[in-house]
Amino acid sequence: MSQNEKELWYGRPAREWTEALPVGNGRLGGMVFGGDREERIQLNEDTLWSGFPRDTLNYEALRHLNPAKALAAEGRYKEAEALIEGGMIGRRSESYQPLGDLHIAIRAQGEIRNYRRALHLEEAVAEVSYEADGVNIFREVLASHADDVIAVRIHAENADGSGEALLPDMEVRLSSPHPFRIEGDGELVLTGRGPSHVAENYRGDHPNPVLYEEGLGIGFAVVLTANTRGGEAKTEHGRLVIRRANSVLLLLTAATDFAGYDAMPGRDGGSPVEKCSRILRDAPKAYETVRQRHVQDYRALFDRCDLHIGAEAPGTKESANLPADERLTAYQSGASDPQLESLLFHYGRYLMIAGSRPGTQALNLQGIWNPHLQPPWNSNYTTNINTEMNYWPAETCSLGECHEPLFDLIRELSVSGGRTAAVHYGCRGWTAHHNTDLWRMSTPSAGSAKWAFWPMAGAWLSRHLWERYAFRPDPEFLRETAYPILKGAALFCLDWLVQLPDGTWTTPLSTSPENEFRTADGTPCSVAPGSAMDMALIDELFGHCIQASTILDADPEFRGELAARRERLAHPGIAPDGRLREWSGDFAEHEPGHRHVSHVYGLYPGSAIHSRKSPELAEAASLTLEARLAAGSGHTGWSAAWMINLFARLGDGERAYRSIRRVLSDSTLPNLFGNHPPFQIDGNFGYTAGVAEMLLQSHAEGLELLPALPEAWSRGKVRGLAARGGFTVDMEWAEGRLTRARITSAHGRACRILNGDAFVVRRQDGTSVSAAEGFATQPGETYTITPMMEEK
Repeated sequence: MSQNEKELWYGRPAREWTEALPVGNGRLGGMVFGGDREERIQLNEDTLWSGFPRDTLNYEALRHLNPAKALAAEGRYKEAEALIEGGMIGRRSESYQPLGDLHIAIRAQGEIRNYRRALHLEEAVAEVSYEADGVNIFREVLASHADDVIAVRIHAENADGSGEALLPDMEVRLSSPHPFRIEGDGELVLTGRGPSHVAENYRGDHPNPVLYEEGLGIGFAVVLTANTRGGEAKTEHGRLVIRRANSVLLLLTAATDFAGYDAMPGRDGGSPVEKCSRILRDAPKAYETVRQRHVQDYRALFDRCDLHIGAEAPGTKESANLPADERLTAYQSGASDPQLESLLFHYGRYLMIAGSRPGTQALNLQGIWNPHLQPPWNSNYTTNINTEMNYWPAETCSLGECHEPLFDLIRELSVSGGRTAAVHYGCRGWTAHHNTDLWRMSTPSAGSAKWAFWPMAGAWLSRHLWERYAFRPDPEFLRETAYPILKGAALFCLDWLVQLPDGTWTTPLSTSPENEFRTADGTPCSVAPGSAMDMALIDELFGHCIQASTILDADPEFRGELAARRERLAHPGIAPDGRLREWSGDFAEHEPGHRHVSHVYGLYPGSAIHSRKSPELAEAASLTLEARLAAGSGHTGWSAAWMINLFARLGDGERAYRSIRRVLSDSTLPNLFGNHPPFQIDGNFGYTAGVAEMLLQSHAEGLELLPALPEAWSRGKVRGLAARGGFTVDMEWAEGRLTRARITSAHGRACRILNGDAFVVRRQDGTSVSAAEGFATQPGETYTITPMMEEK
């Protein structure tokens, strides 16, 4: 495997945060700037948010519900929207917060030569090396999940190769953007408390947007220790001063007094400093051991999947050998660099492992990396697509464990969302809206109805629980975890739907996330009954509940109610112009190139629209996407990434590939973070999911191998992609055609290759069957697929 598919490297230190390189262990995040005379590592801890548990319910919302429904039913949409905005929405979510910074001042005097900064994706280690004062200085930074620490190792060697050398003297300090104290004797202990509230301040006119109140907010601590070989390390004036050392190992960890989404911080009784001290006491003291344990833990996940794109084109090798920022610039100028395209795929897998592990918080808008007290969009969980997109590659790239923090969020949100369903809507079950945070706010946010009034997040989030079952068919998970939450979301939808005069059912007050139509007099408006996304989500949720209750042999009456209602859902369908309707009526578009394409949800991530099962809907979806793109859609990072997945589902590899190029050309920052703008990490995860979807699909009752392979990827190989039914797939291709595949069954389910007419499946015992007709599998067995021509 070429190193330029698994490594980001640069010829200078980072000057901006979006040039720094991310490390993370799921809980702790660091952005490594790689300075030669002063290293800065910006730090995050995933439970450090503003705020504390508080009641965000709007107890007046129900007063306005029926009048708003009546206005919408009469076609008085703008009046319904005004009533909603005046009495049925709520407050902003709280904000994810930065923890602080680790600074390492290195007292080198001479010229810096041979500088190199890199992030090795295969080992999850950031590295800096350069020559100064006749000495080669090497620095490695890693965030260990195995030992719950960030480790920084610095050592020196003589430039002439004669062995170990003395490091320049160093000074190490900690800082935080929050009020803090520094203590410690032989170690550094930083303590502080986060803000009780961060206000909406997009206009910059709030006099006190970051509010600190005594006794409120989350308390935190950072503890750092230093071990040297040779020399000494002493605390002086709140800093660690290191002199005449050959090597230094800094171990850092952090903790907060977060005690749960529904508990006041500190209620569990454990102090953040004590938590940190316990972690550092148990951590190995030798860097070699810390590194070995970290790499072993990380590679157990990262090595499950691999991709190599072997296509060659003029200039490919030259581009691939450049530093990552220069490769990106060359690509933006039209250069071919398929290995950069695969590098971004691997980078998404790296970020998933670094940012989401069992027991941690779910990935927010910026993963776990944020430097701002007032981050864009609060760096929260935006659940009308962005949070879900973060986890699109989790199952397909064989990282199911990394999916689990989202399940925890959904479970907790289903509890807070039960009160919102009852108080705001008078409904059973649970609901959530377009934003949530550490405190599991499930109520509408403040602002415009076009984003704030969207009670469909519960339906969308529930899909992730079903997806886990689809990829790993475990009845116990379905019974204990998934089905109760799916059922609660479905109960809300049953009560939320209203019957139309023709006997069909629709949602009475609906938005299509963040978009607007024009009323008859040309006024922009966002509220009307029955948007396409609403109906697609409810249809899908009811279908998943029906399947789950059948598998579990539970709730037959409820299952029957869902089935009857599902048959009568009022889908907007296809408009006279051949495109999918976004709303229930044929409204004029206010923004034809809007970044959201919610009305094609049924194509991806849903599966109701498929060229085999519903060709007319697939054609309408294709026309819809063409029109949106022609008007400028796909201009944000996550929107362009969504397009990759949508065109992959249409089997259109060339249009999917154009979106690949658009992501890298227009929406990728120098450190390869996704750019909305500004930075949002969902673009990274949507891209990785899209590449996987171009190579393997399994949503239509069978597997499709290389369903959307573009001409630019004429040859290559992939290993470890996952498919629904519990299968893992490896493939090789050349000249744009599959040459060999291997499918391993984990659960013994029957397998069928939907595009397998020209292929033969050979079992381990040598017998063969037709790939297209389907074949039985045994758990743990691997089946080889080859073209029929090769068999002959």
